[in-house]
Amino acid sequence: MKLPALWLRHEVTVEPYEGDSANGPLYGAPVAVRCFLDERTRLVRAGDGREVTSGATVYCRLDAVTAPPESRVTLPGGRTTTVIEQVPHDGGGLPTPDHLEVQLV
Repeated sequence: MKLPALWLRHEVTVEPYEGDSANGPLYGAPVAVRCFLDERTRLVRAGDGREVTSGATVYCRLDAVTAPPESRVTLPGGRTTTVIEQVPHDGGGLPTPDHLEVQLV
């Protein structure tokens, strides 16, 4: 079951992180993503096990975007932030919406 369109009330722009170069980080082409944005501060665990303070969380459909850690995200108000971790949630056949949770700095 997909995340209902009614819940996708916001739009963010994601530039997927592609690595580093001699001039700094490299990002892919910007992608507009419909989502639900929760700008609440909370403590999350990064992929390497560190505890990190997240300033916002984006919830979107599983097929909406690939946002590896360090990807750049521009929020509706113009603030630019980076991805800490993305976590897919699959209801396993239960009637709950499958979605991607993207935790942001």
